[in-house]
Amino acid sequence: MEIRRGGDGPPRGPVLHIVVVGFHHKKGCQVEFSYPPLIPGDGHDSHSLPEEWKYLPFLALPDGAHNYQEDTVFFHLPPRNGNGATIYGISCYRQIEAKALKVRQADITRETVQKSVCVLSKLPLYGLLQAKLQLITHAYFEEKDFSQISILKELYEHMNSSLGGTSLEGSQVYLGLSPRDLVLHFRHKVLILFKLILLEKKVLFYISPVNKLVGALMTVLSLFPGMIEHGLSDSSQYRPRKSMSEDAGLQESNPPADEFVSLPVSDISNTNLGTVKKILGNHGGDAAIKTEEPLFQVEDDSSEQEASDSNQYLKPPSRPSPESSESDWETLDPSVLEDSSLKEREQVGSEQTNSFPKDSLPSDSPPITFQPQANTGQVVLIPGLISGLEEDQYGMPLAIFTKGYLCLPYMALQQHHLLSDVTIRGFVAGATNILFRQQKHLSDAIVEVEEALIQIHDPELRKLLNPTTADLRFADYLVRHVTENRDDVFLDGTGWEGGDEWIRAQFAVYIHALLAATLQLDNEKILSDYGTTFVTAWKNTHNYRVWNSNKHPALAKINPNHPFQGQYSVSDMKLRFSHSVQNSERGKKLGNVMVTTSRNVVQTGKAVGPLQNFA
Repeated sequence: MEIRRGGDGPPRGPVLHIVVVGFHHKKGCQVEFSYPPLIPGDGHDSHSLPEEWKYLPFLALPDGAHNYQEDTVFFHLPPRNGNGATIYGISCYRQIEAKALKVRQADITRETVQKSVCVLSKLPLYGLLQAKLQLITHAYFEEKDFSQISILKELYEHMNSSLGGTSLEGSQVYLGLSPRDLVLHFRHKVLILFKLILLEKKVLFYISPVNKLVGALMTVLSLFPGMIEHGLSDSSQYRPRKSMSEDAGLQESNPPADEFVSLPVSDISNTNLGTVKKILGNHGGDAAIKTEEPLFQVEDDSSEQEASDSNQYLKPPSRPSPESSESDWETLDPSVLEDSSLKEREQVGSEQTNSFPKDSLPSDSPPITFQPQANTGQVVLIPGLISGLEEDQYGMPLAIFTKGYLCLPYMALQQHHLLSDVTIRGFVAGATNILFRQQKHLSDAIVEVEEALIQIHDPELRKLLNPTTADLRFADYLVRHVTENRDDVFLDGTGWEGGDEWIRAQFAVYIHALLAATLQLDNEKILSDYGTTFVTAWKNTHNYRVWNSNKHPALAKINPNHPFQGQYSVSDMKLRFSHSVQNSERGKKLGNVMVTTSRNVVQTGKAVGPLQNFA
């Protein structure tokens, strides 16, 4: 593959830039090297940044990085000039003692030097690029002379010559993303995470260091068929914050009323009241930049709307509607559902899927254990008429991360305003700074990765996501298969059943069956296994409306019944009890007491502790 280098023009390969970001004791995080230059015509050592990528230094060199010797970051950048697709960033951070350097520049005044080597790519090859980048970052630091940049230029050329469009085929796109570890950690809660994202809620993942954060978040997304490969191209369409004076000017400009759509902001009257002093870029523990900014600034995005004129049904919101409620936000004009031609297509689709014999799987039959084969790269993809994503015959990936629903694997503190931006209808984001976790009113759910805890603030949403008996069976089926053979270090994770590809295949079966069930005419009983209220809420989401606006004949061959339907049994009661104990505060306290008492019994031979009174 021929590569254009330097200032000769844009690269033909997937890698756009190799960037080095360092922490300066006075200036904070800044770009120190880029190849090719981030701005054409600038030198490789220019600190200048495109306006769209102004957060790049804070994403590549994460907040609190000084607490770790090394770390890895996955992050997303918006496209340049508002055109194109998401830019995928992979950054490897390291720090080294200044006294160990062979060549020490004059501006190095601290005891440690912190830098990140970053790859900006057009392809979402997170794990694959990380593996290559870690080796080069290690070699770059081993030089102990950061002026030796030849190895970085060679990395750029090597990646562009070895990677191409076919890199998205097969399992290498999932390198480093382990659903098996995810199931072992979250157990039955994995399905709750899956459904939470289907509902397009505001979901915040929280843990340190960053590599654990982005690994967990992206692994959850890998459970959605085709999402990593083709579903994130529109997931980072946001505009960086301007100056405060410009923000104020934007608030005063009102676009035409016919551009508005409904947005759930129940407390919009209070969103401009508070300001907070934020500490930004405190990477070294001794340098900080303090600014006072409104945390709930409202920005006009009339210049940001990039939907084509021909696509009149999909419009991102420009401002909120005070009368709207939490569940009313829609980006698909309801009139599209009244279109006679679409109604005819839906009816045809229902007739096709309803042709599957209802008695093909009796209620008392054993669970379906269909074993889909691993992806062999033979799937035919076509551009979605409305979503614009590359879709397979089932309409996968779902258009979740489109039209203002963001995927930000790692968020810098400087991006905090995005959580309250009214032009953003939702997000799946990761953060390591405690400020994000404390602002609970800005998210619908906070996922504490370390404790495998999902905090859902709204009681109604918790009720909506309460797993059905069939869902609990499905989750238990995953957990049991994943935990088998764990004690054998030679067999652990090597088999098909219980492996990473197997888990992704099970979720593909689940979502295909769920979609097929929604097309059935007489489907109340079928949908009850998935959760009737959940399905009703999901049908009002943007991703389902977009999917339902097209025909997917391949779903006629899919069994719409829940993979784990069946009669209620004693084992189901045990599953329900176990799930309730794991997800309630009293249950967790009881579990801790049981563990403590068991330990005391082993050590002393008698019950000593909170449970001794029950003896």
